[in-house]
Amino acid sequence: MTDLAKYRNIGIFAHVDAGKTTTTERILKLTGKIHKTGEVHDGEATTDFMEQEQERGITIQSAATSCEWDEHRLNIIDTPGHVDFTIEVYRSLKVLDGGVGVFCGSGGVEPQSETNWRYANDSEVARVIFVNKLDRVGADFYRVVKQVEDVLAANPLVLVLPIGIEDHFVGCVDLLTRKAWVWENDTDPTAFTIQEPPADMADAIEEWREKLVETAVEQDDEILEQYLEGNEPSIEDLKRCIRKGTIALDFFPTLCGSAFKNKGVQMVLNAVVDYLPNPTEVKPQPEVDLEGNETGEFAIVDVNKPLRALAFKIMDDRYGALTFIRIYSGKLGKGTNVLNTFTGKTERIGRLVEMHADSREELDSAEAGDIVAIVGMKNVQTGHTLCDPDKPATLEPMVFPDPVISIAVSPNDKAGSEKMGIAIGKMVKEDPSFHVETDIDSGETILKGMGELHLDIKIDILRRTHGIDVTVGKPQVAYRETITKRVDDSYTHKKQTGGSGQFAKIDFILEPGESGSGFEFESTVTGGNVPREFWPAVEKGFKKSLDKGVLAGYPCLDFKVSLYDGAFHAVDSSAVAFELASAAAYRQSMPKAGPQLMEPIMKVDVYTPDDHVGDVIGDLNRRRSIIKSQEAGAIGVRIKSESPLSEMFGYIGSLRTITSGRGQFSMEFLHYRPCPKNVAEEVIKEALERDGKSE
Repeated sequence: MTDLAKYRNIGIFAHVDAGKTTTTERILKLTGKIHKTGEVHDGEATTDFMEQEQERGITIQSAATSCEWDEHRLNIIDTPGHVDFTIEVYRSLKVLDGGVGVFCGSGGVEPQSETNWRYANDSEVARVIFVNKLDRVGADFYRVVKQVEDVLAANPLVLVLPIGIEDHFVGCVDLLTRKAWVWENDTDPTAFTIQEPPADMADAIEEWREKLVETAVEQDDEILEQYLEGNEPSIEDLKRCIRKGTIALDFFPTLCGSAFKNKGVQMVLNAVVDYLPNPTEVKPQPEVDLEGNETGEFAIVDVNKPLRALAFKIMDDRYGALTFIRIYSGKLGKGTNVLNTFTGKTERIGRLVEMHADSREELDSAEAGDIVAIVGMKNVQTGHTLCDPDKPATLEPMVFPDPVISIAVSPNDKAGSEKMGIAIGKMVKEDPSFHVETDIDSGETILKGMGELHLDIKIDILRRTHGIDVTVGKPQVAYRETITKRVDDSYTHKKQTGGSGQFAKIDFILEPGESGSGFEFESTVTGGNVPREFWPAVEKGFKKSLDKGVLAGYPCLDFKVSLYDGAFHAVDSSAVAFELASAAAYRQSMPKAGPQLMEPIMKVDVYTPDDHVGDVIGDLNRRRSIIKSQEAGAIGVRIKSESPLSEMFGYIGSLRTITSGRGQFSMEFLHYRPCPKNVAEEVIKEALERDGKSE
């Protein structure tokens, strides 16, 4: 049986270009999993195996691999850093026990680092921090440590200090042992010596070691007492305290190095083994019922408990559909039947494989703590629970944000039409933040995603991976509608067609809801004027009408319907009649309630060199942005703003022009805000023209 204490399920996450994938490559080289390291900038990284990843030098989908270090098994997931793909980070963190947060030594804590850090906090994932790229111009380890404290409100526990910086960076001092690890060259990570640290670092080493010891011993009252009496704790005791505090999220062990120059990666691997939790040391996953309420039961990591596994990623490759699962409890073998609690159907496990990026090894069985892939499952999607059919349970599902941007696509020939349907179907299964729908009026296929790059990649995959030539419309914003006034109204639905007719009367109040409240319904009818069994039909009629607002046909949000009176007929009233009455009431009353168009507002984070700040702010102001803050950093200024999505199309091009290619930005959905009158008029006019053309 596997010793779970020797397992580490970890993810590597960070901002774009902080060096996550390069770090993963070095880990695989050091653990003997690969013999030649591939570089991201050459498009040869092991975990970046999609053509689009190799060309752009970014990670798009999280890749899973496993390796061995110091007799421990590491299951590693390399996640994307770009904001359009945070969904990949979120769903990976959901199934991991620990993480390595990589920060750039010169860029520091960048916009996307914050989002990923927040996700990791939400998922309560223990982390170690690796400050990478200390060989770069402008690198400053101590500044990044300060940023982790100030920007992320986290507590970094510094375990190593860099020896030299930028071109002179040669290694690190391990504060626990007070020994220096010095690498002789940039190409061989194993060519290092452990020696006495430089004499001029003695004061800094003692100062930082004291901070380290004082923070660590707080985890154990006995050791703390001994320390206060003047007894130096042993390295074993300190490691035990650091491990305890790391798992409790009290602090984050912080290391440094240069993955590209092969320096410092062993120390990260040692920290993963020493300080990150094994599967049994993590809070067990709560089980929920079919309505999503917690049952009080937990999926405890134990091979002898009933099977509980979560599907966290679906991937389609040349061998067929792969379902990545994290097994929380029990065992899974080839040929066993499992129940999918979401669909209520059982499926047979055909083939189990262990993934190494895009190559695989066949397995006969897997058990609690493992991350494996199942080949050929038909009806499983991201977030579904697989369990023992005799002892069913559902694990807490994943919640994905709604897309904010859409484009219309159409194949250029008839043959492509069917192929496109199949290809898009596969892509939707793989990526829960990617939606597709058909416009009923125009018959166009509408793709919806989290940002321009997200949809750009999807189109690229359609064209190259699936060989479908498509024409793409211009991006469309996902507007919403709401109401601003309270309306007290009544509607009577009567229909007589011989035989029994239809009759339903409803008296109701429409009123604006709190921002973010969605749609609320309540009934205060007394005396049986509208019998209780028809209340759900009234709610359903309004709910079904929500998808089409009265201004421009966009979905309606944040309003409340209160049913307070009405009438029914003993023979002619039915649920259908009340549903039709409320649908017609929606169309009658919404125009009276001061309908208003809402636009998606994005949280925008821009980095610009000092000499272009004025131009960048001027450009953002022209885009109707509200500047929230400006923070000066060592190599530039960070500007935070709230900007309407409709004004941000093609922003990366403008930013590069303004900053001579040196600026960068990230953007994520924040909330909906009322549209200015002139913008709303334009959007409504376009929508009416569109509807007019399609009729």
